[in-house]
Amino acid sequence: MDQRVTPPVDALLSPRSIAIIGASDDVTKTAARPLRYLREAGFPGAVYPIARRATVLGERAWPGLEALPERPDHAFVLLPTEGAMAAVEDCVRLGIPAVSVLASGFSETGPEGHAREEKLRQMLRGSSTRMLGPNSIGLANLNHRLVLTANAAFAEPNLPRGGTFVASQSGSMIGAILSRGRLKGLGFAGLVSVGSEVDLTMGEICERTLDDPEVTSYLLFLETLRGAAALRRFALGAAQRGKPVVAYKLGRSAAAAELAESHTGALAGEDDLADAFLRDCGIARVETLDGFLEAPALLAALPIRARGARAPVVGVVTTTGGGAAMVVDQLGIRGIAVEGPSPATRERLAQAGIAAGSGRILDLTLAGTKYEIMKAALDALRAGPEFDLVVAVAGSSSRFQPGLVVRPMVDAAAEAGTPLAAFCVPEAPEALAMLAEAGIPAFRSPEACADAIAAAFARREPRAAQATAPVASGPSRLLDEAEAYALLDRAGVPHAPAIAVPAATAGDVALPFDWPVVAKVLDARILHKSDVGGVVLGIRSAEELRAAAARITASVAAHLPDMAPDRLLVQAMAPSLGEVLVGYRLDAQLGPIVLLAAGGVLTEIYRDRSVRLAPVDLDTAQAMIAEVRALRALEGFRGRPRGDMAALAKAIVAVSHLGDLPGAGAGAVVLECEVNPLLVRAEGEGVMAVDALARVTGDG
Repeated sequence: MDQRVTPPVDALLSPRSIAIIGASDDVTKTAARPLRYLREAGFPGAVYPIARRATVLGERAWPGLEALPERPDHAFVLLPTEGAMAAVEDCVRLGIPAVSVLASGFSETGPEGHAREEKLRQMLRGSSTRMLGPNSIGLANLNHRLVLTANAAFAEPNLPRGGTFVASQSGSMIGAILSRGRLKGLGFAGLVSVGSEVDLTMGEICERTLDDPEVTSYLLFLETLRGAAALRRFALGAAQRGKPVVAYKLGRSAAAAELAESHTGALAGEDDLADAFLRDCGIARVETLDGFLEAPALLAALPIRARGARAPVVGVVTTTGGGAAMVVDQLGIRGIAVEGPSPATRERLAQAGIAAGSGRILDLTLAGTKYEIMKAALDALRAGPEFDLVVAVAGSSSRFQPGLVVRPMVDAAAEAGTPLAAFCVPEAPEALAMLAEAGIPAFRSPEACADAIAAAFARREPRAAQATAPVASGPSRLLDEAEAYALLDRAGVPHAPAIAVPAATAGDVALPFDWPVVAKVLDARILHKSDVGGVVLGIRSAEELRAAAARITASVAAHLPDMAPDRLLVQAMAPSLGEVLVGYRLDAQLGPIVLLAAGGVLTEIYRDRSVRLAPVDLDTAQAMIAEVRALRALEGFRGRPRGDMAALAKAIVAVSHLGDLPGAGAGAVVLECEVNPLLVRAEGEGVMAVDALARVTGDG
């Protein structure tokens, strides 16, 4: 057997030879498709069907890998679960660089499936073989005539070639993206079903294509996040090369929140973390399937906005007011402002004989079908510094006389100015094709148009992963509130003065601060003290403190008869203008995150929050503050006093750096910390934590 070696990911995407293990001679079966598709695509390399028969689809079949005249670069395993496991073991033993596994029956089936996946990892560990899958329906590299998949959609002739590379955790979706994209005139460089990512991850595969000049953009279909470090590296590399990345991720449901112990866990569920991760990687996350397919052209024209840039503004010019109103409405739902022209732009329009009116859109009516009118309007809007994007909305003429509205757009886009996009209200395939050929992002629906625009503007400049403390092994424990304050002291987050006292002698202890005070049960096992009557506010004397201690002890005993907490935390009360929650969590997949939300007991109801990967700087903290709607009331709204937002930003930064601190003792790591509420006081008076919890692991 020839022992030539091809690097594993190259062998995956551009193999010189392929073995199809379990190839079927029955054209009606899934296992017959890969050989058929390879031959129809004109794959130039050697293909070796492996089966228990002499021929497969008229070609010689081979009894096993050992019988082949060479070691293939890539083996596609079509056998059922147990047979697939044995085939992978054979591939590893023979040093085959890449193996793809179609079979199911792994982690999706429960404990037995997890055990099978671990067995696969053990087989691959230390070997030269890399695996795609399991649960991978295969892949296609259209620019190299490689169609190695069992997906039925690839039976179509003349598969559309182009610059978009697709990676999907759903096998069926690569076929759906291929067929839907074809109808939209999109072409593809490659499509990969990554499956369960037991070995090769989506990020690793995409990263290997970054320097391929035939790949110009990426579409990622995600069900969850795996291999976050590699995905971040890939996204950073894509941004550096100017290759836009669009993601469609399932899972906006908050069902996982009920598993969380703290508000931070409930508010920052898996999808919130994924959203923060994607944005921080410069990946545009869309909500619609049409937006997913149509967004790359817009992202290529619309660079990621610099940090600290003003809120984006879109200008809209149209020949049909109703069609433009749909775009404005969809943009408004997504928080993107559509504004009318500035006075200077209106003056330029007037000089061209165009009356701009006073509305948010520039409605040219039927006059806009005249080349000179539409061209002059586009030139004026694209020259105005007030706009970050101009959207041209074309009416019925785009279907029946596409040249009337498309030609001025094409000519305008050829000149320097603000980026231009288009939406055709009727079904106008010829107009859309003309726009696409000119490199103008064009959309078939107002929802997709607004979706792509909002996703493009939501991207943030990607950054490399920050070095953080590792997650220590061993058990974790919750800190009580006094211990949590000690942690905040080390981080530099101020808190209200407090002392821990025995409940039995609470009124006999001299307090180092003035009345009034609050008394709270002090026990790490009680996360939400008010739920068990463990908090009494407004205590103004020693006598009231004794009574409060008795009331708290009795109430906690009634609610939690198995507990016998005997300590209280007595804390000075402080006035404030508002309350926020600031939380930190060390996520096993994404690393540390920081969360800001409206504070208090109703936090989970309103879910008004902002999430970032940690640590963050002051600019990012200020951006987080701007994203929490409730905090606008603290910015001097309608003459109200302004809160100390600068101090709040500093507190967010400090909490985000908890991963840089040891936990509650030598070898401990902070897994989670939540300050709720953090009181925001008047401008110049700072912020103050008046409740906190934390979880650490290690020897803390």
